[in-house]
Amino acid sequence: MKARLSRRDWFKSSIALTAGLTIGPMFADRLLAGPVSVAERQLWGTHPYSPNGNIRLNANENPYGPSEKANEAIVQNMREGNRYPFQALSELRKIVAEKEGVDTDHIHLGAGSGSILCQAGVAFGLDSGEILSGFPTFTQMMDYAKVFNAKWDKVNLNDNLEFDYEAMAARVNPKTRLVFVCNPNNPTGTLVDPSIVSPFCQEISKKALVYSDEAYLEFLEPEMQKKVTNVGLVKKGMNVVVSRTFSKIYGLAGLRIGYIVARPDLIKKISQYQMGIPINQHAIAAAKASLGDTEFMHLSRTKNAAARAHLEGYLSQKGYHYGKSHTNFMFFPAPINGKAILSGMQQKKILMRIWDYQDREWCRVSIGTLDEMKQFTQAFDEVIS
Repeated sequence: MKARLSRRDWFKSSIALTAGLTIGPMFADRLLAGPVSVAERQLWGTHPYSPNGNIRLNANENPYGPSEKANEAIVQNMREGNRYPFQALSELRKIVAEKEGVDTDHIHLGAGSGSILCQAGVAFGLDSGEILSGFPTFTQMMDYAKVFNAKWDKVNLNDNLEFDYEAMAARVNPKTRLVFVCNPNNPTGTLVDPSIVSPFCQEISKKALVYSDEAYLEFLEPEMQKKVTNVGLVKKGMNVVVSRTFSKIYGLAGLRIGYIVARPDLIKKISQYQMGIPINQHAIAAAKASLGDTEFMHLSRTKNAAARAHLEGYLSQKGYHYGKSHTNFMFFPAPINGKAILSGMQQKKILMRIWDYQDREWCRVSIGTLDEMKQFTQAFDEVIS
């Protein structure tokens, strides 16, 4: 690959890449939602995102969503399916800007936060740029950027399975183009206090772009959300991008919609790598309805906390070391071979994930309904016994 890659070259690469996705969907899976462990690669024929499971605890989806208001908005919007969504996009951008307290030129909408993560990965990973992050974390940006010759520098988490911001700060160098932070973090669910994260982001943003993934922020109580979010740094004009998604607590994973908040110059740099019109009328209508549905969000948080507490109790009883989760998933060491766990749980029609980290295997289990978590703990006991 060339040392430098122009936007025209990128489009050429994208056309080839898109052809690869069309011809070989397995390549698309590997690029965007691939296996994160040897165990998952060995079971690639029964991919971790396969729908062939009665209980889906593998993708951090909201089992209660979309909300009724979102469903009603989708149905009412069906007659708009013949219209391009230009006006609807503009309206949603204005609503999101008002929610975040910024002007509309600080908002970029995309097909879930994942598509924008990929756009940012290209924008800041070209020319063999380095992307720094904690590990393990959500890898989509880094995996995509590596396709365009970027380098990914990983820093292990601390003993509490949290981002080690002191160690990350020490790894920033003149080649670092982007520093990726995820708070709360996926796959561990851990939350680092904003008194540590905010100063880190402020200082590092003087040297490189800070990309703050806040996909799971809404699982925190509203007052805590205000303390944790880095949108305030964007408002101060800092070199920071904040991403959000409607896929998680809003329950719109299948509709694909998300956004970033950033300075207008950063929005322009990232959005130039978006192709076509990524969001449809129905996703926009559902997102608009979901933003105003605080009752559904409260219901989802409450039920998620109750179901998560059941799994926490089970793990504590077993004596497993796990990160303190503030999200809709938990991360803990695999007590037996990961492939055996995945295979055994799939036979019981329960889907989950296995991660490789520090020479061992780890389980990541999404939080379903309370009844689903009771079924999970019973089945998991049978598989590992």
